[in-house]
Amino acid sequence: MTRQPSTLAVPLGADKLTLLRPLRPARNLTEELVARIAAEIRGGRLAPGARLPTEQKLMAAMGVSRTVVREAVSALRAEGLVTTRQGSGAFVAADASRVPFRIDPEGLSSIEDVLEVMELRLAIEVEAAALAAERMTPESLAPIGRALRAIEAAIDRDESAISEDFAFHRAIAVASGNPRFAALLEYLGGHVIPRQSVRVAVSTPEEQRQYLVGIQKEHGRICEAIGTGHPAEARKAMRTHLTRSLKRYRRLAERQQLDVGEDKA
Repeated sequence: MTRQPSTLAVPLGADKLTLLRPLRPARNLTEELVARIAAEIRGGRLAPGARLPTEQKLMAAMGVSRTVVREAVSALRAEGLVTTRQGSGAFVAADASRVPFRIDPEGLSSIEDVLEVMELRLAIEVEAAALAAERMTPESLAPIGRALRAIEAAIDRDESAISEDFAFHRAIAVASGNPRFAALLEYLGGHVIPRQSVRVAVSTPEEQRQYLVGIQKEHGRICEAIGTGHPAEARKAMRTHLTRSLKRYRRLAERQQLDVGEDKA
């Protein structure tokens, strides 16, 4: 009787999991493994409480190292999709649908995607400005003033003032007195707001300067409203500023698309 080659031993039913197949070559195998397992969990093929295949099985079936498997499990745990038990392995979380809010910058493939996130930022910052005015103290106002002056200095140096601009908005979020505003703004701004790409799209140094001077006037009105302790005015000034920013982003994006079309013609 011919002896058949040994096969990888897997738990009952695990051979039906689509995750157990070799990974294709990729720049980041950890990210691909995370995506593969997450898809199995969200698709219901790995049920809540189910044990993930062991490190050895994942390594053998997918052709990856132990480090890749461990990094992937760590990332899945951070996302709330799996839990780990010492000596027992990794298990699908009891409620894997309750995952932390996150935005994948690689998923923002169009200007529309980016503008959606900017609208979210608008909703957050408008109320943060109102709270900053309502709760204004000399101590909370001082960082906003410093950030405003830093923007002015950057404009005078003919710089884009990208980091200074964000510092101004963050100072207002901090002045709201609610640390969640600052934390969420930091997350949104640090990951998905394409300040530099839009400012680079301004064609000439003089046009960029005019663009920044206009923004700075809006910043000044926001700072004044907060400094005088008028929540309604602060809310209005921030809404006006960010709404205009949305329009500027959209207009410059449209210009970029036209330039690309002309280059292809």
